[in-house]
Amino acid sequence: MNIVEINGLTKDYPLDKTIVHALRGVDLKIAQGSLMSIIGPSGSGKTTLLNMIGCVDKATAGTVKIGGVDISGLSDRQITDLRLHKVGFIFQTFNLIPVLNTLENVEFPLLLMGKLSNAQIRAKAKKLLDAVGLGDYFNHRPGELSGGQRQRVAIARALVTEPSIVLADEPTANLDSVTGASILNLMQSMNKELGTTFIFSTHDPDVLQYARSIVKIHDGRIVEA
Repeated sequence: MNIVEINGLTKDYPLDKTIVHALRGVDLKIAQGSLMSIIGPSGSGKTTLLNMIGCVDKATAGTVKIGGVDISGLSDRQITDLRLHKVGFIFQTFNLIPVLNTLENVEFPLLLMGKLSNAQIRAKAKKLLDAVGLGDYFNHRPGELSGGQRQRVAIARALVTEPSIVLADEPTANLDSVTGASILNLMQSMNKELGTTFIFSTHDPDVLQYARSIVKIHDGRIVEA
């Protein structure tokens, strides 16, 4: 079963008086339970493609289906619901909430879902923060953490809802090799045990070693899959 189906996907951005063609008719199918890496040079369209799958941006043309549902036909409320329940996104810029501490940042998506008790939410968030090596930093706010630590908080937050798909834009870019390996091992375990689909963009050869499939993109087009 394909959890993501992309057909004829095009994305254009206006830049001053010109148009940037970020994606040029991309066709791609991603099976449920995949551990996929998207690779390509800077500016090739990797991040744009992840944004399209993650419902962060809208296509100029073409379709993106998540779990068989064409996301172009969804309302803003439905898109928000889809991202909350089915898609986890690990951004390069972290996107943590500065006024919340580490534990509260990870708890936040579970609070929005409203399915667990406060005690269950806290226990789950603590377990994931322990798993990413931040068990001693529950009460620290993002501004008190290093870049690598903030990346680990962002990863824990993305995984805490056990989404069907996790999208990761350069997930180990701000981590040392040991921490990066522990994060990749955690993701690999979730992929095997829960069937979570992971889609990475990366330049890191260590990340590629974890991928079971690799898609190459160049100038907005898939050149090898």
